[in-house]
Amino acid sequence: MSSTIVKTEKNEVTLKIQVSAEAFEKEVQQAYTKTRGKFNVPGFRKGKAPRKIIEINYGTEVFYDEAINTIFPTVYGEAIKEHNLNPIDRPSLDVEEIVKGKDLVLNLTVTVKPEVTLGDYKGIEVEKKEYNVTDEEIEKEIEDMRERNSRLIAVEREVQDGDTIIMDYAGFVGEEQFEGGTAEKQTLVIGSGQFIPGFEEQLVGVKMGEEVEVKVAFPTEYHAKDLAGKDATFKVTVHEVKEKELPTLDDEFAKDVSEFDTLEELKADIKKSREDASAMRVEQEYKDALINKAVENAQVDVPNIMVEHQIDEMVHQFTHQLQHQGLDVDTYLQYTNAKMEDIREQMRKDAENRVKTELILEAIVKAENIEVTEEEENEEIGKYARQYNMELEKFKKSLKDSDYENIKDGIKIRKAVSFLADNAKK
Repeated sequence: MSSTIVKTEKNEVTLKIQVSAEAFEKEVQQAYTKTRGKFNVPGFRKGKAPRKIIEINYGTEVFYDEAINTIFPTVYGEAIKEHNLNPIDRPSLDVEEIVKGKDLVLNLTVTVKPEVTLGDYKGIEVEKKEYNVTDEEIEKEIEDMRERNSRLIAVEREVQDGDTIIMDYAGFVGEEQFEGGTAEKQTLVIGSGQFIPGFEEQLVGVKMGEEVEVKVAFPTEYHAKDLAGKDATFKVTVHEVKEKELPTLDDEFAKDVSEFDTLEELKADIKKSREDASAMRVEQEYKDALINKAVENAQVDVPNIMVEHQIDEMVHQFTHQLQHQGLDVDTYLQYTNAKMEDIREQMRKDAENRVKTELILEAIVKAENIEVTEEEENEEIGKYARQYNMELEKFKKSLKDSDYENIKDGIKIRKAVSFLADNAKK
């Protein structure tokens, strides 16, 4: 087998692959052996007809497709390796010459990873933001903890904003009671916005046991079309009124909600956690800014097929997220009145940025000869094993060669980002 590059245009490479007549004849003979049972030839039992007889009846080229399909992966792989190409899509194949007794000549066109022209990526200068933890943030988190540990206390007074009530109600449009507008022992937090606008506000001041009429107008965009935009009256009876009681903010509260003995210790821990989170945010945003600058300074022609593949991956992740929420794609599209084409188009710009960023970081890995040590690889594999709750050796045996390459590539990308940070202008 021999191969030559006959054409290079943008990110497409056309290869001419020549397979010797002897090698191709061997594949044709194997194709005959493999498929002869499919042919019916008069005078011969099925699968027993000689190759020459089958070719006379069905044509000399009858076994060519099978032979090419068998030999193609091998010769294609050898050609890709010989010319150091990095394909990103399936090749298109054209048979230039196929004549019995002559060499087989194949032309294939394949899209390859684009060449990247790096700009300045060392000595980049970007602003490093700082996020200071304020006393107000700490106090807010403490108040949130109080809210989560509050309890409802029954009270005998008029309804106030923020109260939780137990009520019965029945809804009417004119004199007719409408479907779905009736409930008993319904719980409602006044001010939560759970009901139609104007409903909850009219219950403020109502006494326990009192029956009132609440007049509202359904929004014009209301989901029930037969009610949208219409005036309605709800007959409401308030059975119970409960107010929220917050725990006293003292050392006992700290003991109840945490591992600490004092309120000051709890606040100090909250402050440290927030400071650690802020430091991580600062560092991540700093690295992101360095990456964006390196990408901005580089030049690369991103093939559309790479963008489409990235969108495919993003759609897969999006579908997975919907499933976690108990939805499927069709239901989501129906609910949002959207099409999958719309979703893909919304993802396109982000997908282009992701692909371009990955290409630039890979180019930096190559330019700086960034490698992965055995220790780094084993440490990363160990993390995955713990994540999947598997023994290390058992997890290693489950990995394919491509998995190991993907793991190493991920480490290289992270090291490239660290390289940008280490070599940035301080």
